[in-house]
Order: sequence, then C-alpha cells, then structure tokens
Amino acid sequence: MATFLSRSGPFTDPDYTPEFGLESLVTSKVLVLGAGGLGCEILKNLVLSGFRHIECIDMDTIETSNLNRQFLFRSTDVGKSKAIVACEFVSRRLARRGLTLVPHFCKIQDFDDNFYSQFSIIVCGLDSIEARRWMNEKLVSLAATAGRIIPWIDGGTEGFQGSVKLMIPTITACFECYMKLVPVQTTYPLCTLASTPRLPEHCIEWAHELEWPKRYPDMDFDADVPEHVDLMYQLAKERASQFGIEGVTKAKTLGVVKNIIPAIASTNAVVAAACCHECFKFVTSCADNMRDSMYYNGETGVVCVSDPYDKAADCAVCASLPQDYVIDERCTLGLFVAGATQKFGLQQPLFFTAEGDLYNSKKPDAFATDIPVVKLIPFADRVAKVQINIVDSSTPSTLKLILKVQ
Repeated sequence: MATFLSRSGPFTDPDYTPEFGLESLVTSKVLVLGAGGLGCEILKNLVLSGFRHIECIDMDTIETSNLNRQFLFRSTDVGKSKAIVACEFVSRRLARRGLTLVPHFCKIQDFDDNFYSQFSIIVCGLDSIEARRWMNEKLVSLAATAGRIIPWIDGGTEGFQGSVKLMIPTITACFECYMKLVPVQTTYPLCTLASTPRLPEHCIEWAHELEWPKRYPDMDFDADVPEHVDLMYQLAKERASQFGIEGVTKAKTLGVVKNIIPAIASTNAVVAAACCHECFKFVTSCADNMRDSMYYNGETGVVCVSDPYDKAADCAVCASLPQDYVIDERCTLGLFVAGATQKFGLQQPLFFTAEGDLYNSKKPDAFATDIPVVKLIPFADRVAKVQINIVDSSTPSTLKLILKVQ
C-alpha cells in the first residue's frame, strides 16, 4: 500500500501527502458490524488493504448453511461464535506486523457511547434493518450531543442486487432517510390463508399464523429449533395437499417463517469490495469518496450506479426539530399508537408526555385504547399542540412528535 499511496492521481486532493495517508491507514480504528456473508469479505479486505486495528461485533453462531459462502468458517466451527472464529482465522491466515483483531460475541446494543467513540470509521455488514436503524441513531446522537462524528458505511445484498451507503452523521443523509426505499415485508390476508390458499407461501403462513397456535397452544414457535421447523413443515404440507398445491419444501418453510433473503457469494464480494474501497478512500484521503450511495445489479449484467441522496426534511433521526403528527378529534389512543408504530417501525414503544405515561406496549391492558386521544391529553383548544415522546428498543434516542388536532 505504501507504493500505491505514494502516487497521486487526477482525483487526489492537492493537499494530500503520502505520509498522511500511510499514517491514517495504520493508526485508524475500524469497527466491523457483522461477521456473516458480507462481514467475512469485509474483514479479509480491510486487512489486505493495510488496516491494522479492527474490531468486529456479531451476536450469531455459525450454522451449516453458512459454510457455502462464508469462507472463513469450516464444518468444525458449527455452533461457535462468528465474530471469534472469523477474527481468529484472519489473524492466522493474514498475519501482519501490528495487526490487532478484536472480536465481540454480543449485540451492538450492549456497548455504550464511550465504546463507539473510539473508532475512526464503521463498516456495517448487518442483515437486520432494526439493528442498522439503532446504529444510525446512536451515531447521529453522538454527533449531535458529543460532537463526535463517526462516518459509517453500510452494505446490503439481496440475491443478485446490492447497495452501499456512505453516511456522515448530521452532514449527509442518515440511514433513516433511506427508509423510504426499503420495501414493505410481504404479508397475506388472513381470509386468503384461511379459505382460498393459492401459493405454497399461503400454506406456510396458514400453518404459522393460524394452525400452530391451535395445534400447539403451550409451545411458542422457534425457527431456530429444527424440531419446530419439522412440525411447521408437516402442517404446511398437509394444508397444501388438501388444496392440491405443490412446492412446499422444508427450505421454503424456513425461508417464509424467518423471512430469509437469498444470499449469493459473488454479490457479497462485490458489495464488500465497494464498502472497503470507500473506507480506504475516506481514511487515507487518497481520492474523493462516492456521493452518498451505490447500487449494484448483477442480474441483468454488471450494473453499478452511484447516486447522490439528500437528507429527508422530515427524518425522525437527523432532522433538527420534532415531527408534526396530525390526528382528528375522533382518533382513539389505539389508532394513534398503531399508526405511529407502523410509520416509524417501532417494536414495543412507550408513549409519554410531561404529565406521565400515555401508553406502554408492555402493559397494554393498563391503558384505555378505545378512548379518543383528545380526552386523554389536555388540549387547550383545537389548534393546541402537545409533545409526545416515544421510547423504543429499536432507537437509542427519544422520538419526539408534536401532536396536532385536525
């Protein structure tokens, strides 16, 4: 890398010096989120690119199905921590002077602000939207409250398609700004599942949503328990045979109940390479970074497009002011909670005002959800505004709404 960084090019900043690039490369601390399909590629690429201080977080263990594309793992590693095994493998195979790889077998939510503040940049290879939203809010919060701006690069893949986003908290669009581009998870009407199934997915969802609670009322379904998956597969297969539907397999059953997104090794390699390329350019300043985001499509040929993406004026995370939320005077507490939960992708939210709790999803029976909100909150008049605060496990900071009556 010394030879590469010692040369300038047409896109190199006039103030760039090789000494700065080399020093930044070997002293910067990089945090990698995820050690799966993308994470394995990212760890390998970062070490080969010259980075010397890398830490990795992953809460998952290695499964047999991972071995065909997550190349840092072997069959003897099944059941072990992905983060630990990946870091140990890279340390052995790509031993470099001064290389430090630190694994963390836990959730990203287990660390505080001081932990994240030590890193120069974060590269994300997570497959969970909720986890990425949490990380986004954590970094925006650090930038807004502590003045610690930590850029992060997010990579994602789905089949032959992938994307890379470069985000600088409070400066560029944050991950929440991109949420409008995330497709809504496919759902099926219960009436179709119960009366007229037409697809294998209908039979599997029927078994999952309707038949399992009846057949096994004292046993919660766990998709990570093979015996449960076998039982679910049998229920779905019985349903399919009743309606002459073919295509119900154990693999499809597991894919539907866990909402599994197909992963392809070549897509992971391309997206991980783009992530590490942007990381290298940002840390060393040897060339300009892409403008915000890149999209890859390997389904119709190799197509890569880089696009700018502006901050959303109404973003719940990086916008400076609380968001307006309009209701009519007949809106009940239950409808308000359901609407806000769906709009902001909440999980188990707590709604409260300066007067106290308005609704707690962990104690739903303690609140009268059929009463209009205007009777629960003391609006002085029809144009009055009341601030509602929302705390949820998916967000590290408080979401603030200005509630208005229409």
